[in-house]
Amino acid sequence: MRKGEILIETKDLVKIYPMGRHELVALNRVNLIFRKGEFAGLVGPSGSGKTTLLNIIGSLDLPTSGSAVVMERRVEELSHKEAARLRNEHIGFIFQTFNLLPYYTAYENVEFPLLLLKVSASERRRRVMEALDWVRLADRASSRPAQLSGGECQRVAIARAIVKQPAIILADEPTANLDAENSHNILQIMAELNHELGTTFIFATHDEKVISYLKRKITLFDGRVVKDEIIS
Repeated sequence: MRKGEILIETKDLVKIYPMGRHELVALNRVNLIFRKGEFAGLVGPSGSGKTTLLNIIGSLDLPTSGSAVVMERRVEELSHKEAARLRNEHIGFIFQTFNLLPYYTAYENVEFPLLLLKVSASERRRRVMEALDWVRLADRASSRPAQLSGGECQRVAIARAIVKQPAIILADEPTANLDAENSHNILQIMAELNHELGTTFIFATHDEKVISYLKRKITLFDGRVVKDEIIS
């Protein structure tokens, strides 16, 4: 893929959740394009539609109407199996709660996506150690989550997201459970990976520390895009 190539495009994207006799409009005719190599963030107050938009881009949810095209695939037309394949091959996820498997080592947690892709054992080891090295945790490969700090657990989660070198990484409030120092360490690592690998990062956040690293800030309010700005 060339730098600047379109990876994601939403067209009049609408998401409505039934709420008893009423409806909650989470997304209201959202039109956005994301290109290879972007370091972008969805910002806005709670309930503005940030996580809903990330979930649709990540094929974890479906729009009510409109379209989301990700890696040339229409999310709303994918079967469960096709959506899982899209996620496995092209998308990495980072969540605020880490979502690590507690009884598995850092190495085994990072290895898991490669097992789904049926990567050979020798190639898995090379990629896992490379990913742990990227997040400066190669020396903690045999440690379990309970033996790691919150910042280290989030770094393992980043390694797990990048080990398959996906085109897109979706990060939902990735610094919410971290102190300022760990937040900046995590963000510096992600910015370096964006620069070195050309991976497209899209954050959902209201954390000013995250916002200070963004190259593009998309502001949502009541499910609408109210501002889309490039940050120099």
